[in-house]
Amino acid sequence: MRYGVKRWIARYVIQRYRCRACLRTFYAPGWRWTGKYGPDLIAYAIYQNIELRVPQSLIAIGINKLFGLNISRSMTNKFKSAAAHNYKNTYDKLLKRLCKGRLLHIDETSISVKEGNGYVWVLTSMDEVAYFYTPTREGSTIQSMLKNFPGILVTDFYAAYDAIECPQQKCLIHLIRDLNEELLKHPYDDGLKGIVGDFTGLLRPIVETVDRRGLKCRFLGKHKRSVVRFYKRLTAEFVSSDAAKKVVDRLKKNRDTLFTFLDYDDVPWNNNNAEHAIKAFAMLRHVIEGTTTEKGIHEYLVLLSVFETCKFKNVNFLDFLRSGSKNIDSFAMVRSSSSFSGKPV
Repeated sequence: MRYGVKRWIARYVIQRYRCRACLRTFYAPGWRWTGKYGPDLIAYAIYQNIELRVPQSLIAIGINKLFGLNISRSMTNKFKSAAAHNYKNTYDKLLKRLCKGRLLHIDETSISVKEGNGYVWVLTSMDEVAYFYTPTREGSTIQSMLKNFPGILVTDFYAAYDAIECPQQKCLIHLIRDLNEELLKHPYDDGLKGIVGDFTGLLRPIVETVDRRGLKCRFLGKHKRSVVRFYKRLTAEFVSSDAAKKVVDRLKKNRDTLFTFLDYDDVPWNNNNAEHAIKAFAMLRHVIEGTTTEKGIHEYLVLLSVFETCKFKNVNFLDFLRSGSKNIDSFAMVRSSSSFSGKPV
């Protein structure tokens, strides 16, 4: 209510079934969650854990004080497992669409689980996100997933991505950061300063064009001549120091992947999308109490994928959980049409 919270006690009458062969008890397919607690309570717990980053133990305390219940931390973990199972098909469809899209950003970070250290990877387009877990940082999993990827891949300079056969755009912000670090390490290297200065002079007008005209190849194509001139000077220049030689070798090695965005529409020159998505997981990692299991991290990643995709599509995560819908696009369309017509949602 406007000035307080009033508790309502709802009684749910549902059918339970038991298999005569294995004696397993289960609910009817129409029952969206599990156990004696209602879907709105579970949605509220998931919303607090995934979007608000509240630890499960504090969620249990808050629910008990607010609603006069007596649930434990283990019960909130069961809520998470039930919700992850409920949205597994939604997650699978997100992952499948991303692997068949026209543009894909990728990044990865480490995670500690009871079985040892592992890695969480994020795949993101401009409006969808999916996370997955691997025990190691080896690129075999991502290479297998993107074996027939038809689009353009935007990544950092991790070597595992190079084996994926598709047009690629390396993150220029990563490169700029690395060049600045080299300059800080070698402040008196005039050859290195000249190379970094030339690269800055090449990149500045390109970024200005992006700011004015957007990521359209018909406007960016004029800069291809500047790229060719830059690499001709890079080849002709005499490089004396090891630091400058290292930078030159790197620029030459990645020549075909540094300026791919000049040839395509709506291809970013940085990997900010994936980095923002990986930061969302890093924030969630701080509230995972202690180390989790591989099963637990898979469940977290399913729900985080749904949440981040809802955020990209401007969908209220709590409303989506409470609705019982499994399709984020359909839910967004229903909400937008209801808002446009002025009908209550």
